Amino acid sequence: MKRRIALRFLCILTIVCLCSGCKKFSFQYEDTFDEYYAQTRGDNEKESGMAEDLAVLSKAEDKAFAMQSGDYADLLINDTTNEVVTSYHCFKKLYPASITKIMTALLTLESGNLNDTITLEHNTNVTEDGAVISTLVKGDTVTVEEVLRTMLVKSANDCAVILAEYIGGTTDHFVDMMNKRARELGATHTHFVNPSGLHDDDHYTTAYDLYLIFKAVVEYDTFVDFVSMKDNTMTYKNSYGQEVHEYMQSTNHYLLNEYPVPEGVIMYGGKTGTTSLANSCLILMTENNDGERFFSVVLGSKTKDTLYHSMSELLEKTLN
Repeated sequence: MKRRIALRFLCILTIVCLCSGCKKFSFQYEDTFDEYYAQTRGDNEKESGMAEDLAVLSKAEDKAFAMQSGDYADLLINDTTNEVVTSYHCFKKLYPASITKIMTALLTLESGNLNDTITLEHNTNVTEDGAVISTLVKGDTVTVEEVLRTMLVKSANDCAVILAEYIGGTTDHFVDMMNKRARELGATHTHFVNPSGLHDDDHYTTAYDLYLIFKAVVEYDTFVDFVSMKDNTMTYKNSYGQEVHEYMQSTNHYLLNEYPVPEGVIMYGGKTGTTSLANSCLILMTENNDGERFFSVVLGSKTKDTLYHSMSELLEKTLN
């Protein structure tokens, strides 16, 4: 069912591209789901991502209220019942920041081998101010598992590039793989430019698309294990064969007990994202005491405090 839907939308996108001369749609915060998608489908086409095991939401059902922090978008989905509990601007095109790394993780888990070793042939240049990187440098040898774990726990941007080159051969080819996989999952309002989420005006997604990607990657126990870790020590060998250990803490402040998880909520973890233009973002998987699984997304909070305030409001709704 999923494969037929994915192929159908790939055909639609190909036809539109040919008819429009491969017109490039520019990013604007004001774009709504209908305004954007109307450029690639007729009015009678169903929303992308529809399948029996997905929570489906139309723009008309996207509830017109915001969390108190004034986030750009909020989304809460009961994955057990496939019901949308809360949504606000979930089809709005936004910058995902490091939540991008869930797609990098998905492709690594689908196409890579965690036991493989990588010897870095060059230093990974990350030039954005404040961007998080690991201590890995040219000549170091490290396993794919260590790089993946460090990317997810520390949100190390160089590790995303290392995995992209390992899987795709080049970063550009890997980005093509990211966009292809997004379309296959129904995330047709997403466009990736890099594997890390560092800012680019043409690197965008929606809260609903992130739900589709996240739902796919949490099916891997390894991913869930890594994003639930409050800290980690990456072990690798430098060019002299010496063992090196790098300690790091999670970027998820719920796991660090810096923000309280609402009582009755079981936290599995997720992925943070922060840039000056994306602001503070977070996607999580949790359960309630009844064993129901939930996905929650908050994008574009002005501060970290408002991000966790909004997320806690969403998590409290899982207990109702």
